[in-house]
Amino acid sequence: MERIERFVDNLPPMDLMRSEKMALVQLIIPVESAHRAVSYLGELGYLQFRDWSIFLLAVPFPLLNACFRDPVSSYWNGLACGLNADRSPFQRTFVNQVKRCGEMSRKLRFFKDQISKAGLLLSALPVLEVDVELEELEVQLAQYEHELIEMNSNSEKLQQTYNELLEFKLVLQKAVGFLVSSSAHAVVEEMELSENVHSNGNYDDAASLLEQEMRSEPSNQSGLRFISGIIPTSKVLKFERMLFRATRGNMLFNQAPADEEILDPVSSEMVEKTVFVVFFSGEQARMKTLRICEAFGANCYPVPEDISKQRQITREVLSRLSELEATLDAGIRHRNKALTDIGSQITQWISMCRYAIDPTFQVRREKAVYDTLNMLNFDVTKKCLVGEGWCPIFAKSKIQEALQRATFDSNSQVGIIFHGMDALESPPTYFRTNHFTNAFQEIVDAYGVARYQEANPAVYTVITFPFLFAVMFGDWGHGICLLLGALLLIARESKLRNQLLISVLLTLLLSVSDAFTAGLVKYRDPYPFGVDPSWRGSRSELPFLNSLKMKMSILLGVAQMNIGIMLSYFNARFFGSSLDIRYQFVPQMIFLNSLFGYLSLLIIIKWCTGSQADLYHVMIYMFLSPTDALGENELFWGQRPLQIILLLLALIAVPWMLFPKPFILKKLHTERFQGRTYGILGTSEIDLDAEPDSARQHHEDFNFSEVFVHQMIHSIEFVLGAVSNTASYLRLWALSLAHSELSTVFYEKVLLLAWGYDNIIIRLVGLAVFAFATAFILLMMETLSAFLHALRLHWVEFQNKFYQGDGYKFKPFSFSSITEDDD
Repeated sequence: MERIERFVDNLPPMDLMRSEKMALVQLIIPVESAHRAVSYLGELGYLQFRDWSIFLLAVPFPLLNACFRDPVSSYWNGLACGLNADRSPFQRTFVNQVKRCGEMSRKLRFFKDQISKAGLLLSALPVLEVDVELEELEVQLAQYEHELIEMNSNSEKLQQTYNELLEFKLVLQKAVGFLVSSSAHAVVEEMELSENVHSNGNYDDAASLLEQEMRSEPSNQSGLRFISGIIPTSKVLKFERMLFRATRGNMLFNQAPADEEILDPVSSEMVEKTVFVVFFSGEQARMKTLRICEAFGANCYPVPEDISKQRQITREVLSRLSELEATLDAGIRHRNKALTDIGSQITQWISMCRYAIDPTFQVRREKAVYDTLNMLNFDVTKKCLVGEGWCPIFAKSKIQEALQRATFDSNSQVGIIFHGMDALESPPTYFRTNHFTNAFQEIVDAYGVARYQEANPAVYTVITFPFLFAVMFGDWGHGICLLLGALLLIARESKLRNQLLISVLLTLLLSVSDAFTAGLVKYRDPYPFGVDPSWRGSRSELPFLNSLKMKMSILLGVAQMNIGIMLSYFNARFFGSSLDIRYQFVPQMIFLNSLFGYLSLLIIIKWCTGSQADLYHVMIYMFLSPTDALGENELFWGQRPLQIILLLLALIAVPWMLFPKPFILKKLHTERFQGRTYGILGTSEIDLDAEPDSARQHHEDFNFSEVFVHQMIHSIEFVLGAVSNTASYLRLWALSLAHSELSTVFYEKVLLLAWGYDNIIIRLVGLAVFAFATAFILLMMETLSAFLHALRLHWVEFQNKFYQGDGYKFKPFSFSSITEDDD
């Protein structure tokens, strides 16, 4: 055991095997250099701030100076009490600055929308200027917004007036025709109407509206009136039906489509409209018609019956329309010029920040700085800010350099104090990855983020995930197709998002692994790649391949599960838990390999010797009749006593996992806290009871029943999981078989069958069906299926042997991670 420990200690460190060592640090920053210091830390991106709220007590200023000189003194430690969670976002120190940044971000988005609607582009000319201050930027944005809103308001009013005049012109053109035709028609039909209508004293009150219109009397004498206007074409049918019902049919509705489309100022779309003239009689009908017109959004315009007045009004409308067109064109040119100036200013603001990609980045950056400053705690004397956070140990020197540079650039007379602290809670988990390893780290993190300095499954997932995918996909031809698709996506890497880039890199590695690991490699044989081609087309091809793939699946599964258990040993050794090594790692290795490790050994011996032994019979009767002779199923001398020994070891391993650890933990807890039943006295200055996170009060009760139940669940889960997980690896065989059989069916029953006909149409149809099946079923659906099953094998069968996954990610304050969602 000592030799093994020395060998493990001499192994070289692996970057991704353990997360980076983290340190809890405290910063005491003078107010005058706080903004610049946080900005420099955001550019560096190595410090994750904690949202602590340290309320400074009302202490004399000399005591505060003493704390500044000795920040780790007991004075300073006694001033910490409380969390920022107790304070609402509106009670933070820099809440006004955050609101201002949010308002400026809204204005910048408003400018972008206006420039986009106008069809303009941002200026690409480089501008060399110094960085603009937040106050100056705020004033400029407010001025530009006021001017732009005023121009938009004036433009909307002019456009509304122009639309009204244009509608008036259309109504005059169409309504005059209705009025002239109705007058001429009334004169022609006068005699016929007088002959057919019987005289009646009350006839004028009961006559229909159409009959009154056709009389030769003037409209003002007969009581006939009309209302003319314009309405969207989509509402004409409902509008006419409503008028008919409201007047009970006592109206005449004439309509004609307008010759021009009219711009809708709300949606900025061209709308088709229809001119209408409604004839009616009576004041009540007029009021109903006006209310219905208002409800349907119809615009009514007065049309005189006198032809000379109609012509005069038409000339005035046309004259005003021409004037308004010139005014609108001038207003649009002025507005576009103002938007161009704003666009050039936005280009300048972009050029001031080397990280900027869109115009609102600088404001989002300032907002992020003030959000971070709100996590710090403001001293009552307004002289300093106090903050805490996590950082990697390797980055402490870089952080100190950035803080020194912030002190120098801000001309502060007091330096920034940066020192380490003791922490009770677990630090965040941080792995330094690149574009390639980040894809597999995301796969692992999707299951759960690793506990601090826990063994990282991503180290092995980089190799095992593509390999198991290739085993299930099992086709080097289709693997080459995936490889070509992945290379095409990588060639367009600059146009892809980071999330899509992860899938592209995964596709590349999966396709490469699939193209070169799909077959078996033979040594010193006529066929160097794949399975013996003599099996192809024979009756025993399918049974042989099924037996081969099933046994290989068991071998691969047992090997990967053993790797998982070995990683639990490295975890226990790293964290100094000898109990986990003795009472968890050792019995688990014994149990798994006594049963399924032995099965793997039998498979290898059967392959090497060519024996005809039935392994199903061997494994079943190993439990049912371990003392019976094996007969023809015996593979080697001494197999029966070895099986008895392995069976006894497997039975012993179960209580070995279950009982010793809880009782030993109880004994250690009793010895550790024996006699420590006295409480801690409180003081008037510092009450330790108010500090639940204090190390001096960190005493947890030991619940033996809870520990025992947890150990029992863990033991039962491993015993049952050893069987179910081994069976789960048979999916490697099942999916490989399904892919190969589907490929054979589509090739023989579709492509070759269609190619056997002399008809070119049948051949083209067969080729199209084969191409569709290959692309969408074999390449897309089978790829997704193999990916998901490989994911399951790693998350459940592999990682549950050692991986806790209850940590949390290291999320440093960094400008590079700012997105538009932060607005």
